[in-house]
Amino acid sequence: MTKREPTLLLLLQLLFLLSCSCLTHSTTIINVWPKPRNLTWTPPYQATLIASTFTITTTTPHHNKHLSAAVTRIQNLVKTEHHHPLVPPGVNISTNLPPLESLTLTIVDPDAGLVHDVDESYTLSILPSLATLTANTTWGAMRGLETFSQLAWGRPTCIAVGVHVWDSPIYAHRGIMVDTSRNYYPLKDLLRTVEAMSMNKLNVFHWHVTDSHSFPLVLPSEPTLAEKGAYASHMVYSPEDVKTIVEFGLDRGVRVLPEIDSPGHTGSWALAYPDIVTCANMFWWPAEGDLLAAEPGTGHLNPLNPKTYQVLKNVIRDTTTLFPEQFYHSGADEVIPGCWKTDPTIQKYLSDGGTLSQLLEKFINNTLPFILSLNRTVVYWEDVLLDDTVHVPSTMLPKEHVILQTWNNGHNNTKKLVSSGYRTIVSSSQFYYLDCGHGDFVGNNSIYDDQNGNVKDDGGSWCGPFKTWQTIYDYDIAYGLSEEEAKLVLGGEVALWSEQADTPVLDARIWPRSCALAEALWSGNRDEKGRKRYAEATDRLNEWRSRMVSRGIGAEPIQPLWCVRNPGMCNTVQ
Repeated sequence: MTKREPTLLLLLQLLFLLSCSCLTHSTTIINVWPKPRNLTWTPPYQATLIASTFTITTTTPHHNKHLSAAVTRIQNLVKTEHHHPLVPPGVNISTNLPPLESLTLTIVDPDAGLVHDVDESYTLSILPSLATLTANTTWGAMRGLETFSQLAWGRPTCIAVGVHVWDSPIYAHRGIMVDTSRNYYPLKDLLRTVEAMSMNKLNVFHWHVTDSHSFPLVLPSEPTLAEKGAYASHMVYSPEDVKTIVEFGLDRGVRVLPEIDSPGHTGSWALAYPDIVTCANMFWWPAEGDLLAAEPGTGHLNPLNPKTYQVLKNVIRDTTTLFPEQFYHSGADEVIPGCWKTDPTIQKYLSDGGTLSQLLEKFINNTLPFILSLNRTVVYWEDVLLDDTVHVPSTMLPKEHVILQTWNNGHNNTKKLVSSGYRTIVSSSQFYYLDCGHGDFVGNNSIYDDQNGNVKDDGGSWCGPFKTWQTIYDYDIAYGLSEEEAKLVLGGEVALWSEQADTPVLDARIWPRSCALAEALWSGNRDEKGRKRYAEATDRLNEWRSRMVSRGIGAEPIQPLWCVRNPGMCNTVQ
C-alpha cells in the first residue's frame, strides 16, 4: 500500500459518513414510492457505497431491447443521481462493508409482452456484498429496478443494505389520461410524463388524442383530418412521434392506450369532412333551443351517413396499426341530443319514430364489430350504458370484449357497472379529475360577478373543488362492492382535461397528485392494521416529490420545507 492510499481511503470514508450519516432529525425509515407491499430493513440499519464500477447484470441471455434499455437507464441513474434527502436516513456505518459492485437480475420469462394484468411482481434483496432482483417478467423487473434506484442516495452514492422487498400491485390498471386536443402538448411533454409515470410504477398512459377542438394525429389513410383539424402544422403527432412515445413507454413499462372519441366530441373532423358531422361550428349554448354541446366545441358524427363509417374505419384501422396496445378507447361519452337534432336526415329519422338511443345503437353496431375484428378490447366511457337520454342496451356491449370507464357519481356508478358484470376502470370526477377547481373557461360568464363570494367553494368549476392529493389518496375505488364485484374493478386513472392546461402547468397539474393514485393502486392506502396511512404518507410524499423535482419533473410542493424539517409539527389532531 502506498502512502497516498490510506489518506485516500480515509477521505472516502469521511465523505461517506458526511453523505450517509445520521444527522439532526434523521430517520431509519427509507423512502420508496409507491410504498412496497412488504419492505424490511434489518437493524443495525446499514448502508454501503455504490462502487464506481457498479453494474446490473442478468443471469441468462435475453433479446428484450426494452429490458436492456431499462437496465442501462437505471444503472446510470444509480451512479449519477446523487440525491440528497430532505431528511437523511439514519444509518450505522461500518468501514468494513465493501462497496456494492453489482445487482444480479433474474427473470423467468423476459419475453412476456406488456399487456393488461401482466405479472409485475418482484423480489429484491440487498445484502452487504450481494444484491439480487428476481421477477417473473421484464415488467416486474422494471418495477424492482425503480425501487432499487430509490434506495440509493448521497454523494458519493450509498445504498441501504439488509433490505428485503417483496412487491406486487393490487390493481393491474394504474393510469393517467391526458387530453391533447383542447390544448396541444409537444412530444417532449408527453415523454416526460411517461418518464414520471414509470418512476411511480404507473403503467397506462391513456392518450385522449382527438376531440372537437383539434385533430392533431396524422393518419396515413386520412391525412386531411390533421392537415385541416390540427391547430397548426407544427401542432401534430406524426406516425414517427407515435412510434417514439410507444417505444419510450415500452422501455419504461408503460402502455400507451389511444382514445379516438366518437360519435360525440368530433367537431374537428368537420374541417376535413363537413358532410359527416352534425352541428359543427355552431354556438354551443343558443339563446333559444337545445344545448348543442357539453362545452364549447360542437360536432357529432352522423350515424345515418354511410360515409361516416368509411372515414371512421380508416381512422380506427390506422390508429390500431400505430398503437400496438390491445385496448382501444372509443369514447362514446356526452352524446348531446340537440346536436344530432340539427341535422335534417336525423330529424326525419326521429319524426318517423326512431329514437336517439337507436341512433347510437346504429353507430355501435357499425363500429364495435370492426374494432373487435382488429383484435382489440374496446373501452367506452360509462355514458354508452348509463346516460339518461342516449344509451344502448347491455346486450349490445359484450362483457368479454368491452370495458367501461366511469367518471360520474363516484361509487354509485362504479357499483352500477360492476353489478352489471362489466370490467371497470375508475376515473371518478369527484376524486380523480385533475383539472377541477381552476374555474370555468367559458367567457362572458356572469357567475363571477358575485360580491358575496358564493363561487368560492367550487371555484366556478363544474367539478370543483380542486382535488387534493389527500382526496385522491384516500379514495377507495372498490368501496361498497362485494368481493366478486370488486374483482371487476381493473384499476383507475386520474384525468387531465386540458381546457386550462398546457406545457407550462402540465407537471404541476399532474404531480405529485398522481403519485397519490400510484401508491393507492399499487399497495393501497392502509397500513397493516387497516387504518388509512395518509399521515405517514405525507412525510414520504414530501421526500418523493423532492426526488422527482431533482429528476426534472416540475411537481408542485405539498407543504413548506419547515414541516419536513420538523416532523409532526404540521399535523392536525384527530
